[in-house]
Amino acid sequence: MNKPSIHPYIPIIIGVISISLSAILVKLATADAGVIAFYRMLFSVLIMSPIFFIKHFKELSLITKRDWLFSSIAGVFLAFHFILWFESLNYTSVASSTVLVTLQPIFAFIGTYIFFKEPLSAKTIISGLIAILGSFLISWGDFQISGTALYGDMLALIACALITAYLLFGQDVRKRISLITYTMVVYSISTICLFFYVLIKGESFGPYSSMDWLWFLLLAIIPNLLGHTLFNWAIKWVSTNVISIAVLFEPIGAAILAYFVFNEHLMLTQIIGGIVVLIGIALFVVDLKIIKKFFIKKA
Repeated sequence: MNKPSIHPYIPIIIGVISISLSAILVKLATADAGVIAFYRMLFSVLIMSPIFFIKHFKELSLITKRDWLFSSIAGVFLAFHFILWFESLNYTSVASSTVLVTLQPIFAFIGTYIFFKEPLSAKTIISGLIAILGSFLISWGDFQISGTALYGDMLALIACALITAYLLFGQDVRKRISLITYTMVVYSISTICLFFYVLIKGESFGPYSSMDWLWFLLLAIIPNLLGHTLFNWAIKWVSTNVISIAVLFEPIGAAILAYFVFNEHLMLTQIIGGIVVLIGIALFVVDLKIIKKFFIKKA
């Protein structure tokens, strides 16, 4: 496998910053969860279509049945991830929902170990546990033992499992298919799935206010095309575990934005939790051997 032109961590960082806007844009929209998810994916497909049909359309004939199957499953998982997560925002806070939906290492570590036989090093486990601890601290004050909040928390947790499964299937397929083709296939399948979901649920495809259409479009451009698409690029070069750890930074960005947009105040536990998340991410990303050499030379 050829080396990437840029370090995979750079697109991952840009992707994490981009998806931090997702919960804010969803909460600003007035449509049902399925409708928001549908238009997010539809606009993403429409924006990508010119590049795909001009440069990558022929690649479809090279996709194997196995890769079509895996891509289709990934698309369905992505669709229901959005449905459940967007719905959770109607029942619980941005901080709680975002924290739970980004607890991907719990599922990613197990998934990559079972399906790809990736060993779990002590560093991976410890850094993951530290970051997860930080995520819980961020929303400690938001967790409520009530029917609606608990329901929203459960939806977000299931959405977390689905997005991890989506990344796991993508990790396998992306080694053989270009970024644009894979993303176009998965997003198209996800859009079709969401269309029938909205149709069956009887939710309205419109009309909506001009602001709602703006939120739909921004969801497609920022969290999808600058967020998930960059993750799809990086997944060719790094493990799902790397992205899952990095995504734990999302609650920090979402909590800060929620403070300014919705006046959801940050508490001390959330600030401390953010610092703990960063420590966990740093421990996972930084090469401990380099640090050891640095201190040995200094000594």
